[in-house]
Formats: sequence, C-alpha cells, structure tokens
Amino acid sequence: MNAPTDLSMKTDEVLRVELAVFRREHRDLDEAIHALVDKGMGDQLTLQRLKKRKLRLKDIIAQIEDRLTPDIIA
Repeated sequence: MNAPTDLSMKTDEVLRVELAVFRREHRDLDEAIHALVDKGMGDQLTLQRLKKRKLRLKDIIAQIEDRLTPDIIA
C-alpha cells in the first residue's frame, strides 16, 4: 500500500481515483477479516495485521475526503 503522504501535491482528480482505490481495498480487507474469523482460520497475528492495515486505510480515506470537501464557513 503506497499511501500518499503529501496530498497538497496531487490534483483533485488524482485524489478521487485514489479514494476509490483505497475504499475498495478497505472493503476487501473487511471481507477478508470476516471470512477468516467466520471460518476460524486466521491466527491472531494475521488478524491484527489486517485490522491495523484497515485502520491506516481509514485514516488515509478520511484525509483525502477532508481535502476534497470544501470548507464552508457559516
């Protein structure tokens, strides 16, 4: 996972594409975690690593969404 560290250098179009990719990867990880838990096949270390990766993706998604959403001063 090559997470963007400097969002200011990327265009909105690039960020939207990356956002879609990261959302899909987040969904895939969620499905994989649930499948491993349901089948009882995942060891704790593997599950912990997948969950940690999923949380990192969630943070990246939030950063991109914040950048793409304009600030509205009420």
